[in-house]
Amino acid sequence: MKLQGKMFVGLAVFMLAAAIVYGFWSKEAAGTTALFMGFALCTMIGFYLAFTARRADTGAQDREDADIADDAGELGFFSPHSWQPLALAVGGSLAFLGIIFGWWLMFFAAPVILIGIYGWVFEYYRGENRTQ
Repeated sequence: MKLQGKMFVGLAVFMLAAAIVYGFWSKEAAGTTALFMGFALCTMIGFYLAFTARRADTGAQDREDADIADDAGELGFFSPHSWQPLALAVGGSLAFLGIIFGWWLMFFAAPVILIGIYGWVFEYYRGENRTQ
């Protein structure tokens, strides 16, 4: 993770330099703001990765003498397929369409969003994990 943190910090430095040069050269506010926001996002991700690398074990990518096979094996738990993101996408789409066409559409979007959030939060409390 140290390598990824250094990569994002390097990208943040580049984005800052690009934002300054672009801002002075073009005097255009939208692009300059977008580049400064990109700098801020890269800085946050780089800081998070550097902070996490100090607390986590050294991975194979952080060692010079590591082989590809050193990083093999189980990487963690990943969720199986889920329909809840689709429900949230449909609800979010309806909500944004409500901003465009009329706030009355929010009455249809809110239940879909709430059902999607509820389903995603309690997705693993079914079957053998369910409480009585």
